[in-house]
Amino acid sequence: MAYTATSPAVPEWLNKGDNAWQLTAATFVGIQSMPGLVVLYGSIVKKKWAVNSAFMALYAYASSLLVWVLVGFRMAFGERLLPFWGKAGVALTQDYLVGRAKLSATARGSTPLVEPFYPEATLVMFQFEFAAITLILLAGSVLGRMNIKAWMAFTPLWLMLSYTVGAFSLWGGGFLYHWGVIDYSGGYVIHLSSGIAGFTAAYWVGPRLKSDRERFSPNNILLMIAGGGLLWMGWAGFNGGAPYAANITASVAVLNTNVSAATSLLTWTCLDVIFFGKPSVIGAVQGMMTGLVCITPGAGLVQTWAAVIIGVFAGSVPWFTMMILHKKSALLMKVDDTLAVFHTHAVAGLLGGILTGLLATPELMTMESSVLGPKGAFYGGGIKQVGKQLAGAAFVIAWNIVVTTLILLGIGLFVPLRMPDDQLMIGDDAAHGEEAYALWGDGEKFDATRHDVSRGAGGEREMGTAEQRLAGMGARGVTIQL
Repeated sequence: MAYTATSPAVPEWLNKGDNAWQLTAATFVGIQSMPGLVVLYGSIVKKKWAVNSAFMALYAYASSLLVWVLVGFRMAFGERLLPFWGKAGVALTQDYLVGRAKLSATARGSTPLVEPFYPEATLVMFQFEFAAITLILLAGSVLGRMNIKAWMAFTPLWLMLSYTVGAFSLWGGGFLYHWGVIDYSGGYVIHLSSGIAGFTAAYWVGPRLKSDRERFSPNNILLMIAGGGLLWMGWAGFNGGAPYAANITASVAVLNTNVSAATSLLTWTCLDVIFFGKPSVIGAVQGMMTGLVCITPGAGLVQTWAAVIIGVFAGSVPWFTMMILHKKSALLMKVDDTLAVFHTHAVAGLLGGILTGLLATPELMTMESSVLGPKGAFYGGGIKQVGKQLAGAAFVIAWNIVVTTLILLGIGLFVPLRMPDDQLMIGDDAAHGEEAYALWGDGEKFDATRHDVSRGAGGEREMGTAEQRLAGMGARGVTIQL
């Protein structure tokens, strides 16, 4: 019965293709966080912070889901309570989740109600993945020193009080949505928010130890690339799922996303070679990320040649702010933004919003937006649209600075925001009682009773301890370095 056209599980309004794509897109975005950013964070930091950094991402993902279905989703996409906020409510009941999806607050005046062709449960899950990854991106600013208990309290509060406001204002039918501010898939809602909130949090939490700030080498660059690769590939769901349908806009968005990312990566790498004489692998990953972030506000709204232009700006402007401006700014130098989330997400997200205000085409906007009017300045939108983009960004920036500050100051009354210096010297073992790698030669003794030594072809036991083996290697002229 479940596979027939007349099944209760297949109502007339259900489009199986849209539903399948939206669930797939949600899975892609989820893979960006789990395991993408978990792997990236666990490998891009110093070895002593690998477990803590990965766990911060893991915890944020799990805690966000419960907050989302209890109150968050309807605060971001439910009925209007305030011009920038929806009414809180649960997204847990059968009656609510199996009905056709609706963005209730999008119906206003001549603007029709947005109703995707799949159940509310699909929309709840897809939008959860966006909420979760925003928090995980924010975590990148405070890795290597934030008290894990403070982080556990921070994640649900920030999701409810900050993320839902940006999501409702720009996507759920809030005042910025109806005013015509363009944010196709989260350049402002996700990246500008996480970059500004992360920078603010880094200020209040305080810096890492001086030794960690001076030398914070990745513990595994190959795994870092793998995590970055999951982030890149998962962005097909990030931008491809934004139209809420498997339509033409989704196809354009996925192509533009990859073109921008590749262009930005190459631009960043070329700048590294020109100014520093060699390409940086970490720089290439950062360039890839800024390309993905910068195209996000207009991925399905600009032509592909424009995606190349956006990629060039994405690979050069954040490179300049990170490599040149950062070293000349007292504020940027003072605030310890561990993974430079301000540059890779806030700067790139704001840049993408401005470029979208210039390059969004009327034809693609008509396909995507139910709000009449918005189009890029190059297509007749004039400076007015760029002004709206800047005003929308200003609201997101101001809200995140104020709310993030209030949340952290409140938490700080009960729990220290920063781990004490003696624990920062130790890292993972002090925070969790666990370490990423427990290898012989890294502070552990080789115990022959726990590790069976091999036997020769004739059955005789070979050298019984690792020390003896290493001594033999040394005698044969092999250089040993631990």
